Amino acid sequence: MVDLTVVILTKNEEKNLRKCIESFQGLAKRFVIVDSFSTDGTEKLCNELNKELLKIGSRLDFYQNKWTDYATQLNWGLTKTNITTKWSMRMDADEELMEDLVQEINFKLPELGPQVSGVILRRRVYFMGRWIKHGGRYPELLLRIFRTGKAMCEQKIMDEHMILSEGQSVKFKNDLIDNNTKDLEWWTNKHNWYSNREVLDHQLTVEKALNEENLLENSTSTNQAKMKRLVKNGGYYGLPKFFRAHIYFIYRYYIKLGFLDGPEGKIFHFLQAYWYRFLVDAKMYECEKFDKKIKPQEDLKA
Repeated sequence: MVDLTVVILTKNEEKNLRKCIESFQGLAKRFVIVDSFSTDGTEKLCNELNKELLKIGSRLDFYQNKWTDYATQLNWGLTKTNITTKWSMRMDADEELMEDLVQEINFKLPELGPQVSGVILRRRVYFMGRWIKHGGRYPELLLRIFRTGKAMCEQKIMDEHMILSEGQSVKFKNDLIDNNTKDLEWWTNKHNWYSNREVLDHQLTVEKALNEENLLENSTSTNQAKMKRLVKNGGYYGLPKFFRAHIYFIYRYYIKLGFLDGPEGKIFHFLQAYWYRFLVDAKMYECEKFDKKIKPQEDLKA
């Protein structure tokens, strides 16, 4: 067992949480659940999981906190739940560790020198049960493990990343997976919610209302995340509305070979690269036409 606390945010994650916790195979000393007042069986499940974990020397602590935004909620979990382990980790409830990653963390993490404060992991996304391997979606490189107190989530409304306050980062070679088991109705509702966050984030960025010192560009994180943000803000949003969604889908589906991901890939790349981006543009157009400001988003109700 590694000296590790895993922080997971939840809202109605009864369907996903057990497989997330069980994928650690007894690796972590502690799990911290920060719940934004779920209305399903999430809290009951957490109580059951804690009883099971206590038998192997681990534990799960359940907290509830009112949702403001993802970064605020995650940083609350990292700072207000008395984490005493040497290492902390950010996970989403719909994510799992692959068995070879469990072994890699178990062997490598305790051996890292004091100059290393963070570990970057590779993530693969599953959609409708299929690994989305093409379309530029794999691998996603994410800073997920860090020395306790040495990293925070950047205070950003959309596309927030973990940033190190000091030290170096290293990459592990094996994957974690994003494998949400909820249905397509939930997925589209979530992306409709995301689109409001995206428009609000763009409005605040344009108005320079965010504190630039808290943005990724001025902090230590992965080069991949920095490049994606540079392309998005400096290139993608410089293209004409609606046309850019069309171009982005062609890039993802044809140039980056998304069509090789089969029917599930066709659905995923169309909805995520075209429908979602077109919806964001439509909401931006509406806001500009009627001089409308997007309100800060509450937690996802789906």
